[in-house]
Amino acid sequence: MHTPVALLLELGVILTALSLIVAVARRFALTPVPLYLLAGLALGDGGLAPVPAARAFVDTGAAIGLILLLLTLGLDFTAREFTASLRRHRSSAVVDLALNATPGAAAGWLLDLDAAGIIALAGATYVSSSGIIARLLGDLRRLGNRETPAVLSVLVLEDFAMAAYLPLLAVVTAGGSWWEALFAVLAATSVVGAAIAASSRWGHHVGRVLSPADAEQVLLRVLGFTLVVAALAELIHVSAAVGAFLIGLTLTGAAAERARAVLSPLRDLFAAVFFLALGMSADPGQLLPTLPAAAALALVTAITKVATGWYAAGRDGAGHRGRLRAGTALIARGEFSVVVIGLAATTQGRLGALVTGYVIILAVCGPVLTRLAPTRSAPPRKAASDGGAGMSSEPGTPSATSTPGPEHSEAHSG
Repeated sequence: MHTPVALLLELGVILTALSLIVAVARRFALTPVPLYLLAGLALGDGGLAPVPAARAFVDTGAAIGLILLLLTLGLDFTAREFTASLRRHRSSAVVDLALNATPGAAAGWLLDLDAAGIIALAGATYVSSSGIIARLLGDLRRLGNRETPAVLSVLVLEDFAMAAYLPLLAVVTAGGSWWEALFAVLAATSVVGAAIAASSRWGHHVGRVLSPADAEQVLLRVLGFTLVVAALAELIHVSAAVGAFLIGLTLTGAAAERARAVLSPLRDLFAAVFFLALGMSADPGQLLPTLPAAAALALVTAITKVATGWYAAGRDGAGHRGRLRAGTALIARGEFSVVVIGLAATTQGRLGALVTGYVIILAVCGPVLTRLAPTRSAPPRKAASDGGAGMSSEPGTPSATSTPGPEHSEAHSG
């Protein structure tokens, strides 16, 4: 089998550059995500050093990276805990939709876009980046924080909303009938609901099947099964990330710990590729004319996301600092916004460039603002095996282990 020399050379240079980025980020106690994105801008089409031979690998690796990020995130919670959190945050979902879709729709109307463009821009400003935020929560050791279940509930409810939104957008852009959209929406939402119920009821059986004694088999079985479920989720217009997250929820106790241990190195590799690919999707030359409008829209929706997180974390009893951390964690936009615009027939020209610039601004600034948000004054009591968060509480608020509603089990406290 002949492997192209250019592919090996470009991948080697990319991985070496990413390792240096991580070293710089760790030196200043930052997450490397913004630097990955900026590196992607430099390596993409129109950048300083395009890598055409490695582009296909990077695009494929990015899809796997997003799936692994959400799979390992789901491993930190149980289905019972999470369904309770989702029920408590239904009103948070309404607030999220109202505050964050409205600016996009208003901007689309002001730009004189058609119906498809307005709906697409509303979706782009509504959905936060599950991939970026999942990485941030781990890098900043906040998985055990009291406000984190609220953040994750908002993210997953957004992903579930995509099950209804994406078929609607597809029908509007294609000029289809209302009953076609209704059928697609009902089918997608029904499958998601059934998957959550099955995960809660039969998750322990799945854990036994996917966690044999041999670590190599654990890796192959869990990853293979997750990719199959992710593919099926995409077929019904539900994010592959949602399917991966649901698989993570089904694995509990020792099964979750073993899966996390074997998947963590693979996740770190492909997560870096995911963020790199997100930056490579933008052409710097096309972004410059749209930067003023993109920056204005980014400022407005950063504020509305902070308000969303503040409200959602407040429902879990978090203090002011916890609410601010939750709000800043939700600022980043990413993969979903790009996908939404990619589905719209009006993506050619100014709308595509506007949303790409908008995503880059918030994907870079969001993690920085999250890092600057106030941290807990008390050190974590327990560190996760994969570098995740400890469980500690703010002064004046109960510990995360005493949070009413969905509590972390010992196996998922990391």
